[in-house]
Order: sequence, then C-alpha cells, then structure tokens
Amino acid sequence: MMLKNGPSISDDPGRIVAEPLLTVPSWVRGLVFDCDGTLVDTLPLHYAAWEETFAGLGLRCPLEFLMRHNGKPTDWIIARYGVEFGHAIDVARFTADKERRTYALLDRARPLEPVAALARCHHGRLPMAVVSGSNRPNVERALGAAGLRALFPVVLTADDGLPPKPAPDLFLEAARRLAVAPDRCQAFEDADAGLEAARRAGMLATDVRPFGGGYRSGSDPAQAQQRFDPRLPASKGDEAGQGRA
Repeated sequence: MMLKNGPSISDDPGRIVAEPLLTVPSWVRGLVFDCDGTLVDTLPLHYAAWEETFAGLGLRCPLEFLMRHNGKPTDWIIARYGVEFGHAIDVARFTADKERRTYALLDRARPLEPVAALARCHHGRLPMAVVSGSNRPNVERALGAAGLRALFPVVLTADDGLPPKPAPDLFLEAARRLAVAPDRCQAFEDADAGLEAARRAGMLATDVRPFGGGYRSGSDPAQAQQRFDPRLPASKGDEAGQGRA
C-alpha cells in the first residue's frame, strides 16, 4: 500500500513533482509505530510543556537540544540538559511537572496524516503495536484524543520497565506480543533514537519526517526506509550519526 503526503506545489506549472509515499512491502507481517510525532501530532504540545516547565525555573531550552534527543525519556533528557548546560535541576520534580503540563495539553492531540491513515487502512489486516518513550498516561491520552487507540492491541511505553530507545528492547517486545518475527515487522519513527532501535531489532525502519512527522521534516524520501543488516559495514552516516535516516 502507498499513501501520498498531500498535494505538492511547483513554481513551474508544467513540472510534475513526485509525491513522497509511505509504503508497506508485501512481505511485512506486522507494523510498529512510535506515538508522538509519528502517529499523533503532539510535538508542538510537548514543546510548549517543555518551555513552560523551564520557564518556571527561569531557564530556556534550545529546540535543537530537544530535537537531538527526541524519543528519549524525559528524565534522561533533563539529566543530559544539566550536564550540557551546567544547571543543577531536580530531575524527578522537573519530570513530574513537565509530564503534568503535557498531559493537560494532550486533549488537543490530532492524528498525523498520512501515518495515521496508513494505520487505519491496515487495521484488521496486519497486527499493529505502539512503542513510545513517553509515559503510559500521556500515550493513552494522545492516542485517545486522536481517535486511534482502538487500532492497537499492544501499546508499550516508558512505564513498561524496558531499556529506552535506542536500545531495541521495546521493539523486540512489541514483535513478541504481536507474534511476528522482528525481521517481518516495519517500524515507523520520527527520531534518530527510535530509528536506530528499530534497526537494531532487525525491523524495516521507516523515517516519517519526510511525511510531516517529528520536530522537523526534510529527510530524503528515497532514503526514508532502511533495513538494518548487521552483516553489512556501517555507512558513514551510521558511524557519525548512530543510524540517522
């Protein structure tokens, strides 16, 4: 199946512009989706919560920093912020405050098309799971507000006690619960850490940033789907960027 990202605009009326497409190869037997910035357009809400929480401490956080660590748990990001910017922050207290603010905003969550459309289309045809680095209350609220929760019998979050992305454990557990071999699964992600985790699990990793996901888009659609093969040498990009797609 292929889904378009929407109409393209060209300054040359005689020019035909190819649309980026989301595809599910015929050999795929299971689909695994990240939540925030992939299935659901929640990253602006998360960023607002980040800004408000930092502002409460008289601090600011560069968007570039959050983009770089997108997909990682909040407490890990805060600990890293303290190291990089030299601020002593009560990680547990900040995390609780930030997640409280996020939860209050997530009733505004909306589906992120065309990823959500692809999930709807495959509901009942392929087993599907959500794998998120966010906590369970926030993930459940976001999926529910976007009208997508019923599509997924398996939802794994940071509260499930597994090592966070870029470790492959969440993806491997999702495949186990779906009863599908990892190398027969396709994973959809908007963050480098998630893409690396999916590849390390042996899945087909699809970067949704060219289709409007993530804090930013602009990746090359031709390179958006890459399958990890541990028998092959790492590319220059993998060596420098830990699997950036």
